[in-house]
Amino acid sequence: MSVEKVDTLVIGAGQAGVAMSKHLSKGGVTHLVLERGRIAERWRSERWDSLVANGPAWHDRFPGMEFPDEGPDAFVAKEKVADYFVDYAKMIKAPIRCGVEVKEVRRNIGRSGFRVDTSEGVIETNSVVAATGPFQRPVTPPIVPDNSGVLQIHSNSYHNPEQLPQGAVLVVGAGSSGVQIADELARAGRKVYLSVGPHDRPPRSYRGRDFCWWLGVLGKWDLETPEPGSEHVTIAVSGARGGETVDFRNLAAQGLTLVGMTQTYKSGVLNFAGDLADNIARGDASLMSLLDEADAYVERNGVDLPEEPEARKLGPDPECVKNPVLELDLAKAGVTSIIWATGYALDYSWLKVDTFDEKGRPKHHRGVSLEPGIYFLGLPWQSRRSSSFIWGVWHDAKHVADRIATQRRYIDYHEAAQRRYEDA
Repeated sequence: MSVEKVDTLVIGAGQAGVAMSKHLSKGGVTHLVLERGRIAERWRSERWDSLVANGPAWHDRFPGMEFPDEGPDAFVAKEKVADYFVDYAKMIKAPIRCGVEVKEVRRNIGRSGFRVDTSEGVIETNSVVAATGPFQRPVTPPIVPDNSGVLQIHSNSYHNPEQLPQGAVLVVGAGSSGVQIADELARAGRKVYLSVGPHDRPPRSYRGRDFCWWLGVLGKWDLETPEPGSEHVTIAVSGARGGETVDFRNLAAQGLTLVGMTQTYKSGVLNFAGDLADNIARGDASLMSLLDEADAYVERNGVDLPEEPEARKLGPDPECVKNPVLELDLAKAGVTSIIWATGYALDYSWLKVDTFDEKGRPKHHRGVSLEPGIYFLGLPWQSRRSSSFIWGVWHDAKHVADRIATQRRYIDYHEAAQRRYEDA
């Protein structure tokens, strides 16, 4: 069997892989991008039907190409986001090969480079960029057994209310996915219980500017490390219906029942922590803190933006917060489905190199791993807060591509020197 050879192999053709291809081409590095599905596959098949981008179109895009037929402040539907990456790949003539699964990557023995076993054969390469992003393996806590008689799915498998059996739904997780799915189900007429853990909830907009803009001018997108204790805190934000600030009190007012963190299950009964009020208060505090920083920025810089006192008004706590539900008999409550909006874990089981810690997390600095020739892209906090977002991955891709191009120049010099020696 013939072996294909390429200088650099990029695994994954989502936003990270497409950005990587652009910067590698600009640096003169020959490369190939492999994608087991379609370009931006997860946007199409692993997100719910009504999802829109959580950031406005002016912000969540690559340089040099805008979203067609969308205003700068629009929140673009997921299919159009996927189409955008397809169109961008075409524009830059990215060498993407779809429908090819990478099964294993190993370093060559006694010579440079790596052997990559794929569903379409073997490829040898000098460098490998794992651009598979942060959403690799859905995490479902082992709380409710499979034989409970209740349908359980992760949020990546939820598409619309019609796929669920009739009855009430418990949504576990108060980040962007959990909040938006719970809201959609409630609007569809379902009885919904929403399990709320620690979270931050920024304003969707404040004083006429989207929170993405505020994070930018306040320097928060460029933070290089998360604040202590906030590493795993979710962010409750939504672009649905043109963008609204998430307010759990409003969700309760429209009929949702809020509960604390989901803890244990026994004999058909789920138990919740008594932390709901504290979690709501923490979210309120994060909101007020950002509003304070925004007001200070306006005053300090003399920016002409209208005041918005209504943004600081909080409604009364709903009954489910004042007298929280601590246990729920699923059958008596009519709960027939549980949606686990509980995030993802990394999965690099196919990458057989020595650059992972005991939990399987890559050891790297700004995407450059401890294993020479292996690079990562699209990781949360890879170099800064923005790293796993569309525009943030663009800048990380440039850094990684520059490092690969630099190594390529050293290799080119060595090969040229060898030829000069042999010709002498």
